[in-house]
This record gives sequence, structure tokens and C-alpha cells, in this order.
Amino acid sequence: MTIATNAIASAGSSKLARSMQLLLNFWKMFRTDLPGVVGLAVILVLILLATAAPILAPFDPYLQSLGSVLQPPSWEHWAGTDELGRDILSRLLFGARTTLLIVISVSLLIAPIGLCIGVCSGYFGGWVDKVLMRTVDIFLALPSLVLALAFVAALGAGAENAVLAMAFTAWPPIARLARAETLSIRSSDFISAARMYGASPLRIIFRHIVPLCLPSIVVRVTLSMAGFILTAAGLGFLGLGAQPPSAEWGTMISTGRKVMIDHWWVAAFPGIAILITSLSFNMVGDALRDAMDPRTN
Repeated sequence: MTIATNAIASAGSSKLARSMQLLLNFWKMFRTDLPGVVGLAVILVLILLATAAPILAPFDPYLQSLGSVLQPPSWEHWAGTDELGRDILSRLLFGARTTLLIVISVSLLIAPIGLCIGVCSGYFGGWVDKVLMRTVDIFLALPSLVLALAFVAALGAGAENAVLAMAFTAWPPIARLARAETLSIRSSDFISAARMYGASPLRIIFRHIVPLCLPSIVVRVTLSMAGFILTAAGLGFLGLGAQPPSAEWGTMISTGRKVMIDHWWVAAFPGIAILITSLSFNMVGDALRDAMDPRTN
């Protein structure tokens, strides 16, 4: 019993050591990409600012002050005020919470859905592959933003429905990528060996294929996050996303466009926030792709 216990402990320690070594090698590759490191730093700072928004916000983001309507940036209001006298900087901080929550929620929904559909399609093939891939083709044939608008219009305006609509239209590229990865893996020798030893299809899929597909899926989802931000902002701009008085960057741009010529700061600052955040996610995604590429390791 003691020998078996020691063997199990030794195997666990060896697996942990290999995992730590892989993470260390990944970080060594990732940190050589300066744009990726800068993008990661910006995202981490944004997460900290969004988390600490109730503490850092200088004013109540929903407090209206008719005596401070459309004031330009100043020492009191660093980013100015909007058409209702609300502090724009405070609303930007709280808007980061809404934007990040939408992006993370959509990512957590589409990753497992697309991964499961793509892996099952690639592994089983035959009529399963045909049915699933034709469904994916139908979704890919329609512009994602237009499809999301249709779903939000059917479900009703709101941040929750926007998340569901975006997730419902964003999973097909993940499924296509997972299928391509599975097709290249299922003919491998170790998959054939697992079949010979009597491993069930579910065990092969979740034990062997899914872990090998995860790096590509993580990169693809990270690269898609910038698109999620733009889609969420677009839905908010059209009045189908987060509803007033919620602080959301797209909604802030929508209200600011009416006074943009004379009061540029109302729409400019949320637009800059969207630009910086989207660019940061793209840079991190590019760095992840390079760091996880076996040809560069």
C-alpha cells in the first residue's frame, strides 16, 4: 500500500512539475512580445479599475446635476460632464464593469459550446459532421451583428439578452476551429492506441482531444473579445444593449453624438476607452498565438 501511495504521489508531482515547466516556457515566450505584455498590463489595470470603481469614482455615476451640464474637462471633472450633469470619468469606470462582464460572459458561453460541437463533428464524422457543419455554415452566412440585432429585437433590449444574442451568434468560428484541430488529431497514433485499449469515444474526446484543442480555442476566443466589445458597444449605441441609466460605453457614445460638435468630450472619452480596450485584447491574442505556436518554441 505504501509503495502504491508513493508511486501515485510521485506521478502527481511529476505531472505538476511538467505543468509548471510548460507554464514557465509559455511565459518566457509571451514576455518577449512587447505589444502583448503592454496589452496584458492595460487589461489588468482595467480589471482593477472596474473592480475598485465604487472606491475610485470621484462622483456617483448616476447622480444628475443640472447646474453642471456639459462642463468641459477640468480639475473637478477630469473627463467633463454629460447632458445630465453626470461625471463622465465615474461613468467610464462603472462602464468598464458592464463591458468586461459582457465580454467575459459571452466568452464563457461560446467556448464550451463551440468546442463540444466542433470536436464531436470532427471525431464522429459522417452524418453528425454534415448536420453540425451545415448548421455552422448557416450561421456564418449571416453577419454576426445583424443576427445579434435580430435576436435582441426578439428577446428584448437589455444587457442579459445582449449577452445571449452575442453568444448565440459567436460560437460557429470556435466550432470550425475545434473541428479542424480534431481532424488533425483523431488520426494520430496515440488515439489509435487508446481505441485499441478499449477507451470509449467520450473518454478519448475529453481526455485526449479536448486538452489538445484548448490552446487554439483560448487564442481564438481572446482574439474575438475585441469584436465582442465592439458588438456590445454597437448594441448599446442602438439602444438594444444595457439600458439607461446604466453606465455602458456604447450607450454613452449614443447620447454624446447629439452634442458631439460642440461638446466633443461626451462621446470622445468612451470611444477612446473602447479603442484602447479592443486594441489591448487584440495584442494579447496575437501574443498568445505566437507563444502557443509549437513552431516558435
